[in-house]
Amino acid sequence: MKFISFLFGGVARWGAVRDDGAVVDLTGAGFGVTLREAIAAGRLGAATLAAEAGEALCQFGDVTLDSPLPDTGRILAVGANYSDHAAEMNRDVGGDPQFFIRVPSSVVPHGAPILKPRVSDHLDYEGELAIVIGKGGRHIAEEDAMDHVAGYTIFNDGTVRDYQQVSLPVGKNFDASGSIGPWFVPATDISYPLTLETRVNGEVRQHNNTDNFTFGPARLIEYASRFVALEPGDIIASGTPAGVGAKRKPPLWLKAGDVLEIEIAQIGTLRNEIVNEPA
Repeated sequence: MKFISFLFGGVARWGAVRDDGAVVDLTGAGFGVTLREAIAAGRLGAATLAAEAGEALCQFGDVTLDSPLPDTGRILAVGANYSDHAAEMNRDVGGDPQFFIRVPSSVVPHGAPILKPRVSDHLDYEGELAIVIGKGGRHIAEEDAMDHVAGYTIFNDGTVRDYQQVSLPVGKNFDASGSIGPWFVPATDISYPLTLETRVNGEVRQHNNTDNFTFGPARLIEYASRFVALEPGDIIASGTPAGVGAKRKPPLWLKAGDVLEIEIAQIGTLRNEIVNEPA
């Protein structure tokens, strides 16, 4: 099942998209006011059954998508988690995942414009699998970590490279420089490995699969829970493979008019157009 957060009739809602394109509104139907609340309450199974049997509110094309979890508190991102990307960036990964924080305002939903900053021409893409935490905890054992996964979505860890060279948090957190979506898919609907492909204007830029993670999802969760108590709805962006624009010869930066697509098998395709930041 695909769960979405969306606007319809000027009202923020969440619900499910069935295979026929029908959208079933699940807002407050005993499952929580938001998708994150439903995840925290362990109600995704019941929500799936309700969506399969429920009356359609509208068709998918009639809604405006929000981020799948617009009320999430944390986006924990991982750098250089594919060996080929670490090599192209000349980075020594070491023995532990390299985490950093993204603020929610730095990402936009599927279909919304990504902003090329006024102050830089070095906007780059990074296609990633995003892991959504379902059950929180601290000091989670690696062998138990996958029991804490609610599901998955797609993440573009958009990066302003020249600013990243000076300060990683700055280069990773320009407003509307990344994206997430289009929906959330429960872990029960997903089996590994997952193939990831990033395209710009239809041209394949990245192609890899999760078998090539340096640190798998369980290890990422274990390590993250060492330094923070994970909560339902937290997002872990699991890193990008080789093929980023910065390492093309010559570099291929995202520019206004470009269409960025990130496709992950069993989940879907995240699509955004690049526009110039308004003056």
